Amino acid sequence: MCVVVGCGRQSDLQSVSGDIARPRSRVGRYAAATIGGASFADPDNLGTHGYGSGRKESNGIVYTCRGGHIDIAHVRKAVDWAAYLTARTRVTIAKGDVQFSFRPPEPARAFVALRYPENWAQLTPEERDRTGREVSVAVGQYVAFSGLIWHEMLTWFGYSAVAIYPDFPSAFAWEDIYSDLLGTRIGAAALRDKDRPFDVAVTSILNEELRRLGVESQKTAVRASREVRDRWYSGDFLFLVNMKKRNLDVGLDDGLVTPWLVPDFDPCPEAEPRALPVPTLEVVTKHGFELTFEIEPRVLQSGKILSVAYPDPERRGQRIEPAVHFPLLMEHIMRDAIKRYGPEVNVP
Repeated sequence: MCVVVGCGRQSDLQSVSGDIARPRSRVGRYAAATIGGASFADPDNLGTHGYGSGRKESNGIVYTCRGGHIDIAHVRKAVDWAAYLTARTRVTIAKGDVQFSFRPPEPARAFVALRYPENWAQLTPEERDRTGREVSVAVGQYVAFSGLIWHEMLTWFGYSAVAIYPDFPSAFAWEDIYSDLLGTRIGAAALRDKDRPFDVAVTSILNEELRRLGVESQKTAVRASREVRDRWYSGDFLFLVNMKKRNLDVGLDDGLVTPWLVPDFDPCPEAEPRALPVPTLEVVTKHGFELTFEIEPRVLQSGKILSVAYPDPERRGQRIEPAVHFPLLMEHIMRDAIKRYGPEVNVP
Protein backbone atom coordinates (compact mmCIF):
# COMPACT_ATOMS: atom_id res chain seq x y z
CA MET A 1 0.00 0.00 0.00
CA CYS A 2 1.24 3.48 -0.85
CA VAL A 3 1.27 5.47 2.41
CA VAL A 4 1.79 8.93 0.96
CA VAL A 5 0.07 10.92 -1.74
CA GLY A 6 2.16 9.73 -4.67
CA CYS A 7 3.01 6.04 -5.07
CA GLY A 8 6.58 4.84 -5.43
CA ARG A 9 7.94 7.31 -2.88
CA GLN A 10 7.08 5.75 0.47
CA SER A 11 10.57 4.25 0.82
CA ASP A 12 11.78 7.68 1.94
CA LEU A 13 9.50 7.39 4.97
CA GLN A 14 9.96 3.72 5.80
CA SER A 15 12.32 1.96 8.17
CA VAL A 16 14.23 -1.20 7.29
CA SER A 17 11.32 -3.26 8.63
CA GLY A 18 8.91 -1.50 6.27
CA ASP A 19 7.13 0.43 9.03
CA ILE A 20 6.65 4.19 8.85
CA ALA A 21 9.88 5.55 10.30
CA ARG A 22 9.55 8.12 13.06
CA PRO A 23 11.33 11.39 12.19
CA ARG A 24 14.84 11.69 13.50
CA SER A 25 15.88 14.57 15.70
CA ARG A 26 17.65 17.69 14.46
CA VAL A 27 19.40 20.40 16.47
CA GLY A 28 18.12 23.94 15.90
CA ARG A 29 20.19 27.05 16.41
CA TYR A 30 19.70 30.51 17.86
CA ALA A 31 19.57 33.27 15.28
CA ALA A 32 21.63 35.31 17.72
CA ALA A 33 25.27 35.80 16.73
CA THR A 34 26.78 34.27 19.86
CA ILE A 35 29.61 31.88 20.59
CA GLY A 36 28.20 28.37 20.36
CA GLY A 37 24.87 29.77 19.21
CA ALA A 38 24.09 30.48 15.60
CA SER A 39 25.57 28.37 12.84
CA PHE A 40 24.98 30.33 9.67
CA ALA A 41 24.34 28.28 6.56
CA ASP A 42 25.35 28.90 2.97
CA PRO A 43 21.97 29.02 1.19
CA ASP A 44 23.60 27.83 -2.03
CA ASN A 45 24.86 24.65 -0.39
CA LEU A 46 22.10 23.25 1.82
CA GLY A 47 22.57 19.78 0.44
CA THR A 48 19.90 17.14 -0.12
CA HIS A 49 17.09 16.65 2.37
CA GLY A 50 17.18 13.28 4.09
CA TYR A 51 14.19 11.92 5.96
CA GLY A 52 16.14 8.89 7.14
CA SER A 53 19.70 10.20 7.05
CA GLY A 54 21.27 13.62 7.37
CA ARG A 55 24.58 12.76 5.72
CA LYS A 56 23.88 15.00 2.72
CA GLU A 57 22.14 17.82 4.61
CA SER A 58 23.54 21.16 5.66
CA ASN A 59 21.64 23.11 8.31
CA GLY A 60 21.92 26.42 10.11
CA ILE A 61 20.48 29.93 10.07
CA VAL A 62 19.83 31.87 6.85
CA TYR A 63 18.35 35.32 6.39
CA THR A 64 15.64 36.19 3.89
CA CYS A 65 14.34 39.64 2.99
CA ARG A 66 10.67 38.63 3.28
CA GLY A 67 10.86 35.87 5.91
CA GLY A 68 13.56 37.15 8.23
CA HIS A 69 15.79 34.56 9.86
CA ILE A 70 15.01 30.95 8.95
CA ASP A 71 16.32 27.98 10.94
CA ILE A 72 16.83 25.27 8.32
CA ALA A 73 16.92 22.51 10.96
CA HIS A 74 13.51 23.65 12.20
CA VAL A 75 12.22 23.65 8.62
CA ARG A 76 13.46 20.10 7.99
CA LYS A 77 12.06 18.84 11.29
CA ALA A 78 8.65 20.28 10.42
CA VAL A 79 8.82 18.79 6.92
CA ASP A 80 9.41 15.32 8.29
CA TRP A 81 6.78 15.48 11.02
CA ALA A 82 4.18 16.63 8.49
CA ALA A 83 5.13 13.68 6.28
CA TYR A 84 5.16 11.18 9.14
CA LEU A 85 1.77 12.24 10.45
CA THR A 86 0.32 12.28 6.94
CA ALA A 87 1.50 8.71 6.47
CA ARG A 88 0.09 7.61 9.84
CA THR A 89 -3.26 9.22 9.01
CA ARG A 90 -3.24 7.66 5.54
CA VAL A 91 -2.75 4.17 6.93
CA THR A 92 -5.45 4.73 9.56
CA ILE A 93 -8.03 5.81 6.96
CA ALA A 94 -7.04 3.06 4.51
CA LYS A 95 -7.68 0.46 7.25
CA GLY A 96 -10.93 2.10 8.33
CA ASP A 97 -9.60 2.67 11.85
CA VAL A 98 -10.84 5.60 13.91
CA GLN A 99 -7.72 6.59 15.84
CA PHE A 100 -3.98 6.33 16.27
CA SER A 101 -1.46 7.62 18.78
CA PHE A 102 2.17 8.60 18.49
CA ARG A 103 5.09 9.73 20.61
CA PRO A 104 6.15 13.36 20.02
CA PRO A 105 9.80 14.39 20.43
CA GLU A 106 9.07 15.48 24.03
CA PRO A 107 7.86 13.14 26.82
CA ALA A 108 4.18 12.85 25.96
CA ARG A 109 1.62 10.75 24.14
CA ALA A 110 -0.46 12.29 21.38
CA PHE A 111 -3.82 11.00 20.18
CA VAL A 112 -5.56 11.55 16.84
CA ALA A 113 -9.21 10.49 16.55
CA LEU A 114 -11.20 10.57 13.31
CA ARG A 115 -14.91 10.51 12.71
CA TYR A 116 -15.85 9.45 9.20
CA PRO A 117 -18.54 11.05 7.03
CA GLU A 118 -21.92 9.33 7.13
CA ASN A 119 -21.73 8.36 3.47
CA TRP A 120 -18.21 6.92 3.65
CA ALA A 121 -19.33 3.33 3.04
CA GLN A 122 -21.28 4.40 -0.04
CA LEU A 123 -18.26 5.94 -1.76
CA THR A 124 -16.40 3.92 -4.38
CA PRO A 125 -12.93 2.60 -3.46
CA GLU A 126 -11.43 5.19 -5.81
CA GLU A 127 -13.35 8.01 -4.11
CA ARG A 128 -12.31 6.82 -0.65
CA ASP A 129 -8.70 6.56 -1.77
CA ARG A 130 -8.63 10.04 -3.30
CA THR A 131 -10.42 11.63 -0.35
CA GLY A 132 -8.25 9.77 2.13
CA ARG A 133 -5.12 11.18 0.57
CA GLU A 134 -6.37 14.77 0.62
CA VAL A 135 -7.56 14.49 4.20
CA SER A 136 -4.32 12.83 5.33
CA VAL A 137 -2.13 15.69 4.10
CA ALA A 138 -4.36 18.25 5.82
CA VAL A 139 -4.32 16.29 9.08
CA GLY A 140 -0.56 15.74 8.89
CA GLN A 141 0.16 19.41 8.38
CA TYR A 142 -2.25 20.56 11.10
CA VAL A 143 -1.09 18.07 13.74
CA ALA A 144 2.59 18.65 12.95
CA PHE A 145 2.32 22.41 13.29
CA SER A 146 0.31 22.09 16.52
CA GLY A 147 2.96 19.74 17.89
CA LEU A 148 5.75 22.18 17.06
CA ILE A 149 3.90 25.01 18.84
CA TRP A 150 3.53 22.62 21.77
CA HIS A 151 7.31 22.26 21.90
CA GLU A 152 7.73 26.03 22.24
CA MET A 153 5.11 26.08 25.00
CA LEU A 154 6.85 23.31 26.92
CA THR A 155 10.19 25.10 26.82
CA TRP A 156 8.53 28.30 28.01
CA PHE A 157 7.18 26.43 31.03
CA GLY A 158 10.69 25.16 31.80
CA TYR A 159 11.04 21.86 29.99
CA SER A 160 14.55 21.06 28.77
CA ALA A 161 15.56 18.00 26.78
CA VAL A 162 18.97 18.01 28.48
CA ALA A 163 19.04 18.94 32.16
CA ILE A 164 22.27 20.95 31.97
CA TYR A 165 21.17 22.82 28.84
CA PRO A 166 18.46 25.44 29.45
CA ASP A 167 15.95 25.52 26.59
CA PHE A 168 14.04 28.56 27.86
CA PRO A 169 16.12 31.12 25.87
CA SER A 170 14.97 29.40 22.67
CA ALA A 171 11.26 29.35 23.55
CA PHE A 172 9.42 31.34 20.87
CA ALA A 173 12.68 32.66 19.46
CA TRP A 174 11.83 35.09 16.68
CA GLU A 175 12.56 32.61 13.85
CA ASP A 176 11.11 29.39 15.27
CA ILE A 177 7.37 29.41 14.55
CA TYR A 178 7.75 30.83 11.06
CA SER A 179 10.44 28.24 10.25
CA ASP A 180 8.16 25.48 11.54
CA LEU A 181 5.21 26.72 9.52
CA LEU A 182 7.30 27.00 6.38
CA GLY A 183 8.46 23.43 6.92
CA THR A 184 4.96 21.99 7.22
CA ARG A 185 3.99 23.75 3.99
CA ILE A 186 7.04 22.38 2.18
CA GLY A 187 6.31 18.90 3.52
CA ALA A 188 2.71 19.03 2.29
CA ALA A 189 3.81 20.28 -1.13
CA ALA A 190 6.40 17.51 -1.43
CA LEU A 191 3.79 14.88 -0.52
CA ARG A 192 1.55 16.16 -3.31
CA ASP A 193 4.38 15.94 -5.83
CA LYS A 194 3.56 12.97 -8.07
CA ASP A 195 6.79 12.93 -10.04
CA ARG A 196 9.68 13.02 -7.58
CA PRO A 197 10.81 11.02 -4.53
CA PHE A 198 9.95 12.78 -1.28
CA ASP A 199 13.51 13.83 -0.34
CA VAL A 200 14.19 15.12 -3.85
CA ALA A 201 10.93 17.09 -3.89
CA VAL A 202 11.67 18.61 -0.47
CA THR A 203 15.15 19.68 -1.55
CA SER A 204 13.80 21.42 -4.64
CA ILE A 205 10.81 23.06 -2.94
CA LEU A 206 12.93 24.29 -0.01
CA ASN A 207 15.33 26.03 -2.36
CA GLU A 208 12.42 27.52 -4.33
CA GLU A 209 10.78 28.85 -1.17
CA LEU A 210 14.01 30.43 0.06
CA ARG A 211 14.48 32.16 -3.29
CA ARG A 212 10.88 33.37 -3.16
CA LEU A 213 11.54 34.81 0.29
CA GLY A 214 14.66 36.60 -0.96
CA VAL A 215 17.39 34.58 0.71
CA GLU A 216 20.64 36.44 1.29
CA SER A 217 24.24 35.28 1.55
CA GLN A 218 25.77 33.65 4.60
CA LYS A 219 27.73 36.83 5.29
CA THR A 220 24.54 38.92 5.17
CA ALA A 221 22.80 36.53 7.58
CA VAL A 222 25.57 37.08 10.13
CA ARG A 223 25.26 40.82 9.66
CA ALA A 224 21.49 40.67 10.12
CA SER A 225 21.90 38.96 13.49
CA ARG A 226 24.49 41.46 14.61
CA GLU A 227 22.16 44.32 13.62
CA VAL A 228 19.67 43.32 16.32
CA ARG A 229 22.19 42.69 19.09
CA ASP A 230 21.16 44.50 22.30
CA ARG A 231 17.67 45.07 20.84
CA TRP A 232 16.41 41.52 20.32
CA TYR A 233 19.08 39.74 22.38
CA SER A 234 22.19 40.36 24.42
CA GLY A 235 25.10 38.23 25.57
CA ASP A 236 27.94 36.48 23.77
CA PHE A 237 27.76 32.85 24.87
CA LEU A 238 25.13 30.22 24.11
CA PHE A 239 24.14 29.43 27.69
CA LEU A 240 24.15 33.05 28.81
CA VAL A 241 22.29 34.69 25.94
CA ASN A 242 19.36 36.87 26.98
CA MET A 243 16.58 36.73 24.40
CA LYS A 244 14.84 40.06 24.95
CA LYS A 245 12.27 39.60 22.18
CA ARG A 246 9.95 36.67 21.52
CA ASN A 247 7.73 36.20 18.50
CA LEU A 248 4.54 34.85 20.09
CA ASP A 249 2.56 34.93 16.85
CA VAL A 250 1.17 31.43 16.23
CA GLY A 251 -1.73 32.57 14.07
CA LEU A 252 -4.48 32.50 16.68
CA ASP A 253 -5.66 36.04 15.93
CA ASP A 254 -5.76 36.26 12.15
CA GLY A 255 -4.80 32.79 10.92
CA LEU A 256 -1.40 34.05 9.76
CA VAL A 257 2.14 33.96 11.12
CA THR A 258 4.09 37.08 10.22
CA PRO A 259 7.90 36.86 10.24
CA TRP A 260 10.16 39.40 11.89
CA LEU A 261 12.39 41.37 9.55
CA VAL A 262 15.46 43.20 10.78
CA PRO A 263 14.38 46.88 10.78
CA ASP A 264 16.00 49.24 8.27
CA PHE A 265 18.29 46.53 6.94
CA ASP A 266 20.20 47.91 3.93
CA PRO A 267 20.42 44.67 1.89
CA CYS A 268 16.61 44.46 1.89
CA PRO A 269 15.30 47.99 1.24
CA GLU A 270 11.54 48.38 1.54
CA ALA A 271 11.07 44.65 2.11
CA GLU A 272 7.63 43.53 3.26
CA PRO A 273 7.14 40.40 5.38
CA ARG A 274 5.47 37.44 3.70
CA ALA A 275 2.91 36.18 6.20
CA LEU A 276 1.92 32.52 5.88
CA PRO A 277 -1.48 30.99 6.70
CA VAL A 278 -1.49 28.40 9.47
CA PRO A 279 -2.80 24.90 8.72
CA THR A 280 -6.53 24.43 9.20
CA LEU A 281 -8.96 21.53 9.08
CA GLU A 282 -11.01 23.09 6.27
CA VAL A 283 -10.23 20.22 3.87
CA VAL A 284 -11.04 17.69 6.58
CA THR A 285 -14.45 19.14 7.34
CA LYS A 286 -15.18 19.75 3.64
CA HIS A 287 -15.06 16.01 3.14
CA GLY A 288 -17.27 15.35 6.14
CA PHE A 289 -14.58 14.18 8.55
CA GLU A 290 -14.15 15.35 12.12
CA LEU A 291 -10.81 15.37 13.93
CA THR A 292 -9.85 15.46 17.59
CA PHE A 293 -6.19 15.93 18.44
CA GLU A 294 -4.99 15.70 22.06
CA ILE A 295 -1.63 15.68 23.82
CA GLU A 296 -1.03 14.00 27.18
CA PRO A 297 2.07 15.68 28.68
CA ARG A 298 4.43 13.56 30.73
CA VAL A 299 6.91 16.13 32.01
CA LEU A 300 7.59 17.69 35.38
CA GLN A 301 5.83 20.85 34.23
CA SER A 302 2.56 19.01 33.44
CA GLY A 303 0.79 20.20 36.59
CA LYS A 304 1.44 23.87 35.87
CA ILE A 305 0.46 23.52 32.23
CA LEU A 306 -2.77 21.67 33.01
CA SER A 307 -3.70 24.22 35.68
CA VAL A 308 -3.52 26.97 33.06
CA ALA A 309 -5.45 24.95 30.49
CA TYR A 310 -8.09 23.92 33.05
CA PRO A 311 -8.63 26.90 35.39
CA ASP A 312 -11.37 25.05 37.30
CA PRO A 313 -9.59 22.40 39.43
CA GLU A 314 -12.83 20.45 39.71
CA ARG A 315 -12.87 19.94 35.94
CA ARG A 316 -9.15 19.44 35.34
CA GLY A 317 -8.32 16.99 32.58
CA GLN A 318 -5.06 15.26 31.77
CA ARG A 319 -4.83 16.11 28.09
CA ILE A 320 -4.27 19.28 26.08
CA GLU A 321 -6.49 19.79 23.05
CA PRO A 322 -4.80 22.47 20.91
CA ALA A 323 -8.05 23.74 19.39
CA VAL A 324 -9.40 24.39 22.90
CA HIS A 325 -6.42 25.00 25.16
CA PHE A 326 -3.76 26.71 23.04
CA PRO A 327 -5.48 30.13 23.27
CA LEU A 328 -5.48 29.87 27.08
CA LEU A 329 -1.85 28.78 27.19
CA MET A 330 -0.72 31.50 24.78
CA GLU A 331 -2.58 34.15 26.77
CA HIS A 332 -0.75 33.00 29.90
CA ILE A 333 2.61 32.99 28.07
CA MET A 334 1.99 36.48 26.72
CA ARG A 335 1.27 37.84 30.20
CA ASP A 336 4.37 36.13 31.56
CA ALA A 337 6.52 37.44 28.70
CA ILE A 338 5.35 41.02 29.30
CA LYS A 339 6.08 40.63 33.00
CA ARG A 340 9.60 39.38 32.25
CA TYR A 341 10.60 41.61 29.35
CA GLY A 342 8.18 44.52 29.14
CA PRO A 343 5.12 45.39 27.02
CA GLU A 344 7.01 45.35 23.68
CA VAL A 345 8.44 41.85 24.02
CA ASN A 346 6.34 40.71 21.04
CA VAL A 347 7.15 43.77 18.89
CA PRO A 348 10.24 43.62 16.64
